Amino acid sequence: MTLPKEVGVYGGGRMGAGIAHAMLLAGTSVVVIETDDDTARAAGERVSASLAKADERGLLTEPVDAVRTRLTTTADTDALATCGLVIEAVPEISELKSKVLSRIESVAPQAVLATNTSSLSVDGLASGLARPENFLGLHFFNPVPASELVEIVVGAKTTQEVVRDAQRWVADLGKTAITVTDSPGFASSRLGVAIALEAMRMLEDGVATAADIDTAMTLGYKHPMGPLRTTDIVGLDVRLAIAEHLAREVGPRFEPPAILRELVDAGHLGRKTGRGFYSW
Repeated sequence: MTLPKEVGVYGGGRMGAGIAHAMLLAGTSVVVIETDDDTARAAGERVSASLAKADERGLLTEPVDAVRTRLTTTADTDALATCGLVIEAVPEISELKSKVLSRIESVAPQAVLATNTSSLSVDGLASGLARPENFLGLHFFNPVPASELVEIVVGAKTTQEVVRDAQRWVADLGKTAITVTDSPGFASSRLGVAIALEAMRMLEDGVATAADIDTAMTLGYKHPMGPLRTTDIVGLDVRLAIAEHLAREVGPRFEPPAILRELVDAGHLGRKTGRGFYSW
């Protein structure tokens, strides 16, 4: 295993917990940082529940309790001081991410620092760092434990050594890496959002139902899940934010359809609220 003996994850929500799960299964120790003791405790419970499900499915190679002993959840950022890799997994707000990344760098200056952003500029986030050469994007996909892909996003100042380390680490996780240069939406978000927005426009225009549009992609193109159902799982608010960012950076072809804005304004954000393009 080439992964560092200790990996930090800043943010213990759905994505952060999933990243922690994947790292633990690869055999490394993981420190998850949250904003306070209560959210840190909740993050620990989230990871533990995910590990328990994996154990029930026979996916663990060691007792689940042994895996849990390598997990630490805390509100103390100083706990990252001994980590060789720290992954930021906070919400897609550039100011928040920049603040968190600077804090991590001050505590663990020796660590490779990564952001899990799905759309924000890696170079933009790197601009506030003292060591941008040690920084890159590691874009994991939801749900992290089951997803086979990690998108490595290379900034203008990222060293090739750090990129090679990241590629080896992704392989250690049993996943496949694609390596892209920093650009709006990278490869995965740009393609995924483009398909999803067109599916929404088709739904608006009455071309077909959400289920039939999705079936066209799952059966016709062998996508594992249709674009509208995927949007429900990702979160309509997340997709809206990414589309707005791409519209600003790439052009009007990424302008969000009215149906997406209306559903988000109504609080229908997908699976997490019980309703989006589908009822859950």
